[in-house]
Amino acid sequence: MITVSDKAKEKVLKLKQDAQLDDTFRLRASVAGGGCSGLSYNLDFDDEVKPMDQEFEDKGIKVVVDMKSFLYLAGTELDFSDGLNGKGFYFNNPNASRTCGCGDSFSV
Repeated sequence: MITVSDKAKEKVLKLKQDAQLDDTFRLRASVAGGGCSGLSYNLDFDDEVKPMDQEFEDKGIKVVVDMKSFLYLAGTELDFSDGLNGKGFYFNNPNASRTCGCGDSFSV
């Protein structure tokens, strides 16, 4: 399962509202090769659910993940930081054995 913190929920809802997206749009989380640690996270809105996608809902936020990415993201919490050293959305991923300094990439 992919979970969503309260702060991430607020930010996702605000972004959807600002972009005038309806409830058919879900948050798509994925992993791609790249970044200084080998794998990088991607977030976007998507109104299509593909046959092999895993779909989750936490705190009213629907999240879809392709099966390959889910292997890396299982048990992950999506969070958001807006403090002085805030960096936006970030993933609390229990599967990551190493992350880069910026937090945008990881390895397992």
